[in-house]
Amino acid sequence: MQKSSRIYIAGHRGLVGSAIHRALQQQGYTNLLVRTHAELDLTDRNAVYEFFSIHKPEFVILAAAKVGGILANDKYPADFIRENLLIQTSVIDASLQAGVQRLLFLGSSCIYPKLCPQPIKEEYLLTGPLEPTNRAYALAKIAGIEMCWSYNRQHGTRYLAAMPTNLYGPGDNFDLEKSHVLPALIRKASEAKISGRSELVVWGTGTPRRELLYSDDLAEACLYLLQMDDEHYSKLLDGNAPPLINIGTGVDHSIRELAELVCSVVGFTGKLVFDTMRPDGTPQKLLDISRIRSLGWQPRTVLEDGIRQTYLASRGQWEPQ
Repeated sequence: MQKSSRIYIAGHRGLVGSAIHRALQQQGYTNLLVRTHAELDLTDRNAVYEFFSIHKPEFVILAAAKVGGILANDKYPADFIRENLLIQTSVIDASLQAGVQRLLFLGSSCIYPKLCPQPIKEEYLLTGPLEPTNRAYALAKIAGIEMCWSYNRQHGTRYLAAMPTNLYGPGDNFDLEKSHVLPALIRKASEAKISGRSELVVWGTGTPRRELLYSDDLAEACLYLLQMDDEHYSKLLDGNAPPLINIGTGVDHSIRELAELVCSVVGFTGKLVFDTMRPDGTPQKLLDISRIRSLGWQPRTVLEDGIRQTYLASRGQWEPQ
C-alpha cells in the first residue's frame, strides 16, 4: 500500500475498525474512505455497489460485522447470520467488480470447533462441531472465508481472511446484554465498586480459558499483512488451503483469572461469585499464532496494561461524571 492508496475501512467506528483507522492515520495514509452505517448500509447490495463504483477503493479492510457476546448470539441467531452474510456478500462481490487489489476479511476464533485441539491451528477449520451458542455467527464468518478462497481461485483475486482471538480495547461494547466477557467484567467491577457492593457475580464456572488481544495490536497486525511485499503475501494465498491466518497472543487465562485481574485494575475488593447456571461457552480457544509470528509480527500490549487503558478510556460511559 502507498500512503496515497485509496483504502476503504468497512466498520471504522467499531472496536476493530476504529483501531485500524487510527493506525492508518498514525502511519500517514491520506486517502482513507469511511462511511457510517447511516451513510452506507452494508446490507444494501445496490448501495455498496454504487459506493465502490464511485470511489474505486484499491484496498479494503472488512471489519464491519454484527457482533455480541454469548447472550446476544444465543438470543438473536437469525439476526447474526443474516446481517453478516449480507455484509460480507455485498462488500466482497463489490470489491471484485471494482478491481480491489487486496481485501482483508476479519473473522473470529469462534469459527473453529468447540472441542478443538489446543492451540488451534488454521487447518483445524471444519474438523468438528461448533459451539452452539454462537453457531450462527461462526457459520457466517466461515462463509466469508470460503468466499475469499473461492473468489481467489475463480477470479484471481488476492483476498485474505484474518482470524483474531477475543478482542478488547477502547471503543468496545460495554452493554451488559451484548458485550463480550472482558468489557462486561470491567463494567461490572466498576459498578460494584461505585455502589459499594461486597460481591461481583461472574457468569459460568470461571474455568473456561480465553486468549485476549488488544485492539491496537490487532490493527498493527492487519496493516503488517496488507503492507507485505507480493512474494510473501502470495504465500498466504496458497490455493490448496483457505487464505486464513490466526492473530492472537499465544497465551490464555481462565475467566476467574481475568475477573481477578479486572478487579485489581478497577479497584474492586469484594468477593467473586460464580453463577454456574449461566453458560460457560467454549472451554478453551487458544490460537496457534506460529504462522504470523514466522512472518515477523508479534503483539506488544501486556494484558494488565491493556485492561487499564480500556477502563480509563471507557468508564465515562457508565460512571457518574
